[in-house]
Amino acid sequence: MAMINRRLFMKSAGGLTLGTLGLGSYAFAIEPGFMLEHTAYAPELSRWPKTLPLRIAVLADIHACEPWMSAQRIKSICEATNSLKPDVIVILGDFNAGHNFVTAPVMPEQWAESLSVLHAPLGVYAILGNHDWWHGALPNMRGDNAESVRRHLQYAGIKVLENQAVKINHHGQSFWLVGLGDQMVHRLGKGQYEGRDDLNGALRQVTDLSPIILLAHEPFIFSRVPEHVALTLCGHTHGGQVVLPVLGTPFVADRFQYIYGQVEDEGRTMIISAGLGTSIVPVRFGRPPEIVSVDLGAPLIG
Repeated sequence: MAMINRRLFMKSAGGLTLGTLGLGSYAFAIEPGFMLEHTAYAPELSRWPKTLPLRIAVLADIHACEPWMSAQRIKSICEATNSLKPDVIVILGDFNAGHNFVTAPVMPEQWAESLSVLHAPLGVYAILGNHDWWHGALPNMRGDNAESVRRHLQYAGIKVLENQAVKINHHGQSFWLVGLGDQMVHRLGKGQYEGRDDLNGALRQVTDLSPIILLAHEPFIFSRVPEHVALTLCGHTHGGQVVLPVLGTPFVADRFQYIYGQVEDEGRTMIISAGLGTSIVPVRFGRPPEIVSVDLGAPLIG
C-alpha cells in the first residue's frame, strides 16, 4: 500500500474537520433557529365529503425558549400561518421548552402574546403535550399540571381541548374537532407512562354522523383510533428531529412506530408534523421546522 503524503493527509483532515464543524453549526444554529418550511397535504379521505372544503393549518411542538424559539420568532411563524388563509388553526401541544440549552426562558405570557396574532374564521384550537405537564417553561422549572399553559392559551383567545369534542359549522355543513388529553402525563418507569387521554369518552361527545378530525399530541394512539374518524393529526416526534443518510432517525426511540408525514393504516389516515422547536438538544438536521397545511374536500370555485 502506498504511503499517504503527509501534506495531503493534513489537508484532507483539515477539510473533514471544517466540514464537520460546518455541519454541526448548521444543525445547531441554522436549521433549528432560522429555517421554516410549509408542508402541504391534500389527502383523499373516505370519511370526508368532497362537498366540504376545509383548510387546516397545523402548528406543533413550539418548545418556546431563547434563542432557538423566541417570542419574536413565534410571532413571525404565526404571521406566516395566517398568510396561508386557513379556515381553522390547530396547535398540537408542547409549548414549554424541551431542553435546558438556552440563554433564557420564554414564559407563557410571552409566547401567548405571540400566538394571539393567529386568526382563522373557524377559530384556533390547541391540545396539551407532555412537556406542558412535566415541568414549567424550562425542564428545570417546577410544573403546575399545565395550568399556566391552559390559562395563557385562553388569554390568547385559543380554545383548549382536553378529551373534548366541538362541532363546527362550515359552508352549510358541519364537522367535529376532537382534542385528546396527553398520553404521557406521568412517568411510571422507563418507557412507561400514565396519560390523561380518554379517546372513548371524547368520541362519545360526537352526536351525529358529521366527519371527525382528531387532535392527539403523541401518535401512539393511532392503533386505537376507530375507522369512522376521518383524520388524525399529531406532533411529538419532531419528525425524528435528526434524519441522517443510511442511519435514518437515530434520536427516535423504538416505541415510535410512526415518525413523520402521512400514514395510512387499515383505512385510517394520520398526519404527523415535524413541529417547530427541539427537544433533548437544540439540533435539527434533515427535518427543518415546519408549518403544515391540510386541504380537505374539493376547493370552492369562484
